[in-house]
Amino acid sequence: MSSLNDLLASQDALLREAALALPHEFSRCTFDMGPIRQAVYLCLTCATLHGICSSCSIACHTDHEQVELFPKRHFRCDCPTSVIPHHPCTLHKTTEEANGTNQYGQNFRGLFCRCAKPYDSKTEQETMIQCLACEDWFHESCLNLRERPPPRESSPDLPDPGDTPAHEDDCSDASLDLPPPLISADDYDSFVCAACVSKVPTLRRYAGTTGVITVVRDVERGSWKRLEGDPSAESQGSFHEPSLDVADPEAATTKRPRSRSSSQNDEREAKRTRLSESPLCLAPAVNPIAQAIFDNKTSGSKDSTHEGIGDIFLTEGFRERWCRCERCLPSLQACPYLLEEEDTYEPPEDPDSGMIVSLLKSLVQELWSGCRATVPLMVFTPSMACGTSSCYISDISLTWDVVLIASDHLLECLRPFAQQGKIVEAADVTQFFEALKEKRRHVN
Repeated sequence: MSSLNDLLASQDALLREAALALPHEFSRCTFDMGPIRQAVYLCLTCATLHGICSSCSIACHTDHEQVELFPKRHFRCDCPTSVIPHHPCTLHKTTEEANGTNQYGQNFRGLFCRCAKPYDSKTEQETMIQCLACEDWFHESCLNLRERPPPRESSPDLPDPGDTPAHEDDCSDASLDLPPPLISADDYDSFVCAACVSKVPTLRRYAGTTGVITVVRDVERGSWKRLEGDPSAESQGSFHEPSLDVADPEAATTKRPRSRSSSQNDEREAKRTRLSESPLCLAPAVNPIAQAIFDNKTSGSKDSTHEGIGDIFLTEGFRERWCRCERCLPSLQACPYLLEEEDTYEPPEDPDSGMIVSLLKSLVQELWSGCRATVPLMVFTPSMACGTSSCYISDISLTWDVVLIASDHLLECLRPFAQQGKIVEAADVTQFFEALKEKRRHVN
């Protein structure tokens, strides 16, 4: 058995990580807030097409297998709806109708990227990047930023805390052993996948210009490279006059104009005024290589010296650099997140989170100062509370049980062992958590 100091040290590390995992209150379902941008979770145990909010992922589905989908815009929690009929929401007691406005892409089936693969944190080596528009997640190799790494073996079960610090996640530095990507995270602010770029004319027009990086390769040479405009060329100004008004045939003719009546002159003058008041298009000159790639994708042609997919990487400050003329602005306005950064809802901070951690630390000190045990202090972590053989600290399933443990129940249960000098067996602690879970089921 490990020494008391070793056990306390490992438990202290676990408590610090618990404090980071529990900064918020999780007592309110977000359903009543309507469709908002918020962190969304997929519960694999509840086998329906749905998404749940952070609070419900903890309060209602803590003992279920879940996948974190990260923020999704215009999404309403499905937990209290008829979509999940056999697992009632514990925070929103009234069963609501299914949310008709929620959009369920492939992420809600547990699939990600254009390769449509499931994500496994124990085997994934690559960093995944979220598209600003569709909010799907993409492998760096699928974006042609690096070669696809060979598959690795599954991560082992949770290691002994004496061998590995408890806060180290097996996949947190998944890409550290790989060569640097063609475009690093420091090189750009946001990413938009090719499918979404093709739907926004202004994004397509900007592709490959300064601040809008795309990736292409020479068909003959085959190595992928960054494509972006020449800053020195664009800094000289690439201003373009507005398109001529095709409704006025005289505007496009080189013939001598016929004499006009007074009313025609007034109309012509008004039209000139409208043109002069219209802002000039300040978009940079198009990158012909990028545009040829998009044209070939549209037509299905392969007549090009370069090839690419059409993903773009937007550098910092991109929202301030867009041209806002009558031609460029409308397609940007249809996607407000391209013009203004979005607010993402987060549950309110829990003022008692620090107190809970302090209480846990005091409980551990008091318990172990008066009794002996044949089990390591890892029994006070969610691996026992969840009833699983391996329950990672970074998993969302830890949080609710950690809060429940921060009470007098455990101390009251084990105090007799300290008073009588009895040894705490693993079965004693297991019995406590089984009783705790049974009590929760009756409460819910």
